[in-house]
Amino acid sequence: DCGQPAGPEHFLRPEGTGVDLVVLESRANAKGVREEDALLENGSQSNESDDTSTERGPEPPSPLKETSFSIGLQVLFPFLLAGFGTVAAGMVLDIVQHWDVFKQVTEVFILVPALLGLKGNLEMTLASRLSTAANIGQMDSHKELWKMITGNMALIQVQATVVGFLASIAAVVFGWIPDGHFSMDHAILLCASSVATAFIASLVLGMIMIGVIIGSKKMGINPDNVATPIAASLGDLITLALLSGISWGLYKELESRAYVNPLVCAFFLSLLPIWIIIARRNSATREVLYSGWEPVIIAMAISSVGGLILDRTVSDPNFAGMAVFTPVINGVGGNLVAVQASRISTYLHMSGEPGEGPGTAPRKCPSPCSTFCSSDVNSRSARVLFLLVVPGHLVFLYTIHSMQGGHTTLTLIFIVFYMTAALLQVLILLYIADWMVHWMWGRHLDPDNFSIPYLTALGDLIGTGLLALSFHVLWLIGDRDSDVGD
Repeated sequence: DCGQPAGPEHFLRPEGTGVDLVVLESRANAKGVREEDALLENGSQSNESDDTSTERGPEPPSPLKETSFSIGLQVLFPFLLAGFGTVAAGMVLDIVQHWDVFKQVTEVFILVPALLGLKGNLEMTLASRLSTAANIGQMDSHKELWKMITGNMALIQVQATVVGFLASIAAVVFGWIPDGHFSMDHAILLCASSVATAFIASLVLGMIMIGVIIGSKKMGINPDNVATPIAASLGDLITLALLSGISWGLYKELESRAYVNPLVCAFFLSLLPIWIIIARRNSATREVLYSGWEPVIIAMAISSVGGLILDRTVSDPNFAGMAVFTPVINGVGGNLVAVQASRISTYLHMSGEPGEGPGTAPRKCPSPCSTFCSSDVNSRSARVLFLLVVPGHLVFLYTIHSMQGGHTTLTLIFIVFYMTAALLQVLILLYIADWMVHWMWGRHLDPDNFSIPYLTALGDLIGTGLLALSFHVLWLIGDRDSDVGD
């Protein structure tokens, strides 16, 4: 009887031994073997010979048998690429903060972290979800691949439109409460700018993500290591450039053709039913369409609080120098924690479905030693990612200085305060990621869909808050540049 536990006699019978072995193996470990075989095709994995033994260790199999060097090597290039993307976004924000639309409608600053955070809410989540699907063999056939592409693209267009609309409402509320002033024209401008930016940016970045994951899989590179940083490399720059250009154009239309703003908003909202129908027809995205709203909406609200901090600081001429560094510190922290969350999620998926598998019970409070100092593959990657913070930021700060960006001179004391804020931000995020991903897994929630939005939004809030605190302390102790605000 196949339903009974397999005893030794089942393996020792002279008749049909090979058949029994294959049947038992396929019934007991079909999912694990299929996932491991798919991952063994990666060039970064060791080329061990296939083992047909049914003996398996108590720990779930590692998704990739990587050394610290191989992890760092695969992460380094996309990390630097993403960092230069955030530097470019910072340079753009440093310029556009002096545009009329940003001066007259300062609530646009509140939209900045919320819309830049969409790459964490949507594109990085998409990258993590598709990386896991690619690693466990769910995108091997053309039919499966096409279903994953269409369903996920429709899903992120729904989420982008809704979150963009809600972000504009949050910006109006956060801008109205402190000042006590409300303008309907400005509110519609914020809505149209936010929805249009979110829709177009998600469409472009989603297509790029799909190409990156398919390409990295064919090249034998773990998509978990490269997809999420590349999602961020162009994400901040494209989103911020779109937001600046669209809001500036719509602001110009307020004077002569005010009806353009509500028409733009209505057009993108009217496309929602089409994307909902497409996403509902795909079983891979139907569940996320119904249950995946909580993380992206809460993450948007968290990022909007960071935007409120940015609005209150950058609007002050004494802190205008913050603009160029905000996308950089937030982007680097979000990129690194997204890589870690994606890796841990794939590692857990190797043991089965959320809530299943040995050793995956939610940890109430992991110790910092287990997060950063153990021999576990995820602890090893956490150390590698943390060690990238200082050299990465030094390269980015030098790039900003060489391009004469910002209004802040890179003094030694400024670099010390900036690096302290960046290290503290990433340290906190990596620790939270270790707890959050395991906690969600134990609660039968797929971390690919739920963890990265929270983590990148927390990165925006913590990064903006620590950066604002650093600038405030520097201003208090007298490290004030003569060119600030020029």
